[in-house]
Amino acid sequence: MPARPGFSVVIPARNEERYLYATLEAIGRQARRPDEVIVVDSASTDRTAALARAWGARVVRCDTPGVALARQKGLEAARYRWVATTDADSRPETGWLAAFEAAAPGTVGLYGSLALCDRGRPLEVGSERAYRAFLRVMNWLDRPNLAGANMAFNRQVALEVGGYGTAEAGEDVTLGRALHAVGVVAFVPGARVLTSARRLEGGLGRFLGQQARNLMGRPAGYFTQSRRTTRS
Repeated sequence: MPARPGFSVVIPARNEERYLYATLEAIGRQARRPDEVIVVDSASTDRTAALARAWGARVVRCDTPGVALARQKGLEAARYRWVATTDADSRPETGWLAAFEAAAPGTVGLYGSLALCDRGRPLEVGSERAYRAFLRVMNWLDRPNLAGANMAFNRQVALEVGGYGTAEAGEDVTLGRALHAVGVVAFVPGARVLTSARRLEGGLGRFLGQQARNLMGRPAGYFTQSRRTTRS
């Protein structure tokens, strides 16, 4: 029986002291425990790094703000064969990592569904249905859409295809498509992540517009924008 692959979990974070602990606790409840947890501190000015260390995560400092840079730092720092990523305001469900591990053989990349949380059950259910429908359309177009809040990949293959690149947003989608070009990338229904509905604070139209710009290669940027300390 082949040895199971090791998994590093990587979480980029910039000024996330409000949300990060809940994310780490969700990682700690995984049925399949991660082999390491890395929090990439993207030039935070709050207690993000201290909180991560106190929890027991390995903290990697990235002095230049930028989500692509932070994700790339985490990829390079990871010590295990597979890297699973989520965001600092997201909560993977208990079976998340186990589902990725079960689906890993024969693949180079994996991804699951997302649901917006903290604003009631109707939004959670509706957002996940809409997101899954979007993923089906992208698969039909042969353009799998991997999101940094819920994806996993073979570390060596990711490095060979160039990693995340330098775009300030859409870097996760770019890596997913590069992986798809060289191997099998699969959707994993059991890998489910709840993510903060704060993405809707500027309104649904603004949120959808930003996603459209990212998909068209005109990213709006995340970590480099001027934001309050509780936002990434």
